[in-house]
Amino acid sequence: MTSLRESDDEIWRLELTELAELIRTRQLKSQDVTDSTLRRIERLDPRLKSYAYVTAEAALSAARAADAEIARGRYRGVLHGVPIGVKDLCYTADAPTVAGTNIFRDFRPSHDATVVARLRAAGAVIVGKLAMTEGAYLGYHPSAEIPVNPWNAAAWAGVSSSGCGVATAAGLCFGSIGSDTGGSIRFPASACGVTGLKPTWGRVSRHGIVELAATFDHVGPIARSALDAGAMLTVIAGPDPRDPTSSPEPVVDYAADLTLTRPPRVGVDWAQLATFDEDTTSMLAYVVETLTGIGWPVVEIELPALDRVIAAFAKLRAVETARAHAETYPSRAGEYGPIFSGMLEAGRAVTAQDYQGCCQQRREFTASLRRVFRSVDLLLLPSRGIGAATLAAMQALGQDAALTAATALPSAPFNMSGHPAISLPAGVTRDGIPIGFQFIGPEFRERFLVSAGHAFQQVTTFHRRRPQL
Repeated sequence: MTSLRESDDEIWRLELTELAELIRTRQLKSQDVTDSTLRRIERLDPRLKSYAYVTAEAALSAARAADAEIARGRYRGVLHGVPIGVKDLCYTADAPTVAGTNIFRDFRPSHDATVVARLRAAGAVIVGKLAMTEGAYLGYHPSAEIPVNPWNAAAWAGVSSSGCGVATAAGLCFGSIGSDTGGSIRFPASACGVTGLKPTWGRVSRHGIVELAATFDHVGPIARSALDAGAMLTVIAGPDPRDPTSSPEPVVDYAADLTLTRPPRVGVDWAQLATFDEDTTSMLAYVVETLTGIGWPVVEIELPALDRVIAAFAKLRAVETARAHAETYPSRAGEYGPIFSGMLEAGRAVTAQDYQGCCQQRREFTASLRRVFRSVDLLLLPSRGIGAATLAAMQALGQDAALTAATALPSAPFNMSGHPAISLPAGVTRDGIPIGFQFIGPEFRERFLVSAGHAFQQVTTFHRRRPQL
C-alpha cells in the first residue's frame, strides 16, 4: 500500500474516479488522502476562502472507517473514502448550515440533507461546508468573505456555488455538491475550469436544502470531469419520500457505459450565439469545430427569445424567494444584505396578474423546448452570458438589471423549464480566465449528457488542466 507523503503534489490533480480506483485497490489510504486534503485546505484556503466550515475530525474519522471497511472487502462504490465538499445550504447534523447569511448564523440542523445522507451512505468523506452567496442569490452578505478564483484572483469565481467551484478546481476536495437556481452550478464550473451538472428538476431531492426558489432550485455535482459528475449523480439521485417533488424516474448508473451509439445531433441558434461577446463566440466556434471534427452533426435551430424568458424568470424567482423568507423578512430586514433584500422587495411587489402572466410564459417556453428536442439531441450554449467576467465587473450582479440578465441569459431559462445541462471547460479568455459551454438535454437524459460531455473530454484536455497555486 502506498503511503501518501505531504510532498507528493500529484494526488490532488487526479480526477475523482482516478483517485477512487487507487483507494479501492488499496494503493492509497483514504486517511492519508483526507489528511493531505485537510493540510492543503489549511495551507491554501486562507487565501482562496472556499470553505465556510471545515469538519476535520469527522472527516478523518470517516476516512479511517472507510479504510477499515475496504480492508475487510466491504467496498461501497466509487465515492468510498473520497474527500467531498458540500455547499453550505445542505443540512449537516455535525456542522452549522448558514447558507451565506446572517439570518441563519446560529442554525445547526438536527439531521442531514438527503444528498448528504446519501453521500455518507456511499462512504464519501465530507471534509466541510463550502462558501456561497447570501441565500444562494447573486450577492455575498456584507459580512462574508468572497471565494477567490484559483486561476486568477482578479477573475470572477461564479455566484452562489462559487466555493464549490474554487475548492474543486484547487484540489481542496475531489468533487462537491452545489445548487443551481439560475446558473449557480454552471457559472462557477465555467469560471473555475471544472465540470458542473445541473440535473432535471426533481432528479435530486431538495429535502434539507435551504430554499431560494423552490421550483427553480436544482441540486447537483461540480467535479473535474463528466465521468466524475456522473459518478456523483448516481449516488445522490433518486426519489425521496421526504421531498414530494422528487421524481420517481428510475436511477441509472450515470457513469457506466458512456459510449454513444450514434453521433448526437447538436442544435445551435446562431442568431442567439451572435449576441455574446468575442471571447464567448470564439470559444463556441472552437467547440462547434471540435464536434463536427468528430462527426457530430451541428444543425441550426431557433430558440424562443431568451431575453423575454429571463424577465419572467426574475419575477417568478423573486416571488418564490419572498415566500421562502416570509418568516424573517421584513421582520428582520436589517440582518439581510442589500442585494438579497432588494430581490425580496421586488418579489413582494409582483402583482397576481404579473405572476400569472410569467407562469404562462414559463409553460409556453417549456413546451417549445420539448418541440425543439424532437429534431435534436442536445442544445449548445455558453455556460455564462459574459465571457470576460472579472470580479470587479461582476460586483454589480443583482443590482445592475442589464448585467444580471446578460449573465443569466443562456442558463436561467433552463431552470424555468427544468431541463438538465452539463457545463464543460473549453478554454480561456484573452485575459486567461477559464470559460466553458453547456450541453442542454431532454428531461431525465442525464446519462446521455454525461456521455456527450465525456466524448468531448476524450478529444480535448481542458478538464485536465489545473491552476498553479
